[in-house]
Amino acid sequence: MGPNNFNYPSGYEYPPVSPEVPGGFIWVMLGFFIVWLVLILAVYVYVAVCLMKIAKKTGTANAWLAWIPILNVFLMLQIARKPLWWFILMLIPIVNIVISIIVWMEIAKAVRKPEWLGILMIIPMVNLVVPGYLAFSKMEEEVGKETEIAA
Repeated sequence: MGPNNFNYPSGYEYPPVSPEVPGGFIWVMLGFFIVWLVLILAVYVYVAVCLMKIAKKTGTANAWLAWIPILNVFLMLQIARKPLWWFILMLIPIVNIVISIIVWMEIAKAVRKPEWLGILMIIPMVNLVVPGYLAFSKMEEEVGKETEIAA
């Protein structure tokens, strides 16, 4: 008995499949793939813009590193004023979650926002809002200057 011989009742036949079914399935899967690809690309561009804006706001050199995968982690470490060897910690499962939270807490502190915003980075969907808030909100020092000017 060969590996593909199953004990089906004699005369068993597979139900007929229309020739259009496999082609339609491929198109549906391709559509899902394209939608996911566009969503992932949009999130990547958004986070890169936010990280670049945060780097410029904090006066960190080489803000363009936000656009390059892996190097953007080094940029985050520079903004957070953490040693670059922490990148190795980012490669260790579970430890990388803790290190990421610490780094985002320090990034929030660098832009003069509450450190607890870094903890929110572990919450799905909220982790898309926090970088935008840190990047596009005014720093506390800037807000104080504007109120002095208005007075």
